[in-house]
Amino acid sequence: MLRLSVSELSTFRWSLEEDVLHYHRAGFGAIGIWRPKLSDYGEEKGLELIREHGLEISSMQWIGGFTGSDGRSYREALHDGLDAIQLAADIGAQTVTVLSGGRGGHTKSHADRILRTALRELAEAAQAVGVQLAVEPMHIGCAFEWSFLNTVPQCLDLITAINNPHLGITFDCYHLAQDDQALQWLESIVPFVRLVQLGDAKHAPLGEQNRCLLGHGRVPLGDIVATFQAGGYTGFYEIEIVGQEVEHMKYEQILGAAKEAAVAW
Repeated sequence: MLRLSVSELSTFRWSLEEDVLHYHRAGFGAIGIWRPKLSDYGEEKGLELIREHGLEISSMQWIGGFTGSDGRSYREALHDGLDAIQLAADIGAQTVTVLSGGRGGHTKSHADRILRTALRELAEAAQAVGVQLAVEPMHIGCAFEWSFLNTVPQCLDLITAINNPHLGITFDCYHLAQDDQALQWLESIVPFVRLVQLGDAKHAPLGEQNRCLLGHGRVPLGDIVATFQAGGYTGFYEIEIVGQEVEHMKYEQILGAAKEAAVAW
């Protein structure tokens, strides 16, 4: 059985309470926490609700923006990251996803140095409390404001340079597996992957993410899951479905279709 989870971004308009109740009712065993929802609901009360319904926490999204592209200073983004890592440890979240931020007017090499400096400190903090950090590269078609990391090799260079076992990769199929060659190198990166996010698309993103129902797009999700399983991956498969393609659908319909597709794998 796959360790299935749902990212709260998939049900953006629901509250944390609605997410927990519906995910549990749909048969999912874990939830990917969107930090603003947990903050709005109350951390202690939210954790009690999650535990009451027997859900694990696959991840917590997100920390980053170290380049200042979102209006925060480097120090503000770093302190936010440290706070989030401690919160993840307190609530039992296994992974904290990391977005570098856009280049924000920096040269590529300077942006890279900023990110490496931040990740060294954050990885040490994560190691101290037993949390995994997972850097998420994004498809270049929708990454401008969010991340200057677009490929797995860029992430592997970071991981190698920092050399901390608590730093790995978030492999989002939507961003990374629209390349026909992805399956050829996928097995070799399994040891570095801390979280797999399941997302599908009918075409590459152009400005905004636009995911479709799992199994209805061009991403070979079944083959990807099989490769990760064969390679010894034991982490969560976190479903993330957002965009214009599905915005007219009821969230219950999206969850049901996602569960049906995943069960087939």
